[in-house]
Amino acid sequence: MIKILFVCHGNICRSPMAEAIFRSMVREQGLEDQFLVDSAAVSAEELGNPVYPAAQTELRSRGLGASSHRAWQLSREDYDRYDFFIGMDMDNVYRMQRIFGGDRKKKIGLLLAYTDTPREVEDPWYTGRFGFVYDEIEAGCRALLEELIRDEERQKG
Repeated sequence: MIKILFVCHGNICRSPMAEAIFRSMVREQGLEDQFLVDSAAVSAEELGNPVYPAAQTELRSRGLGASSHRAWQLSREDYDRYDFFIGMDMDNVYRMQRIFGGDRKKKIGLLLAYTDTPREVEDPWYTGRFGFVYDEIEAGCRALLEELIRDEERQKG
């Protein structure tokens, strides 16, 4: 089983959107039993809070939801619990490295680094562009899933 944790600053906008999108893609491919998917924050600012209403609205408008999600903060111990830590921006990546005391197994990555145009996912909390961010996250999740499937096929020989 491949264990993926999507990470953003507060775990109320981008990372729960990525979690919902990636889960949907995995379900569409019939691969639910091969993936464990979750999301977390690098900060404690939003602990226990649900998905931000505008992010929830965007997810619902696309046929997805994350209504039971509650924000939680990444801890050092999580490094051994997951195979991949996918950050939305470089600040997330740096904070994960600090929380984990490094990245000795090279588990930390940037979501849009899996696409043909690597970049950060902007924070819609500040920009209000939830539809744009959804599309960016969807592209990153699709590229990530395709790479993981290719890797799995290569390993099987």
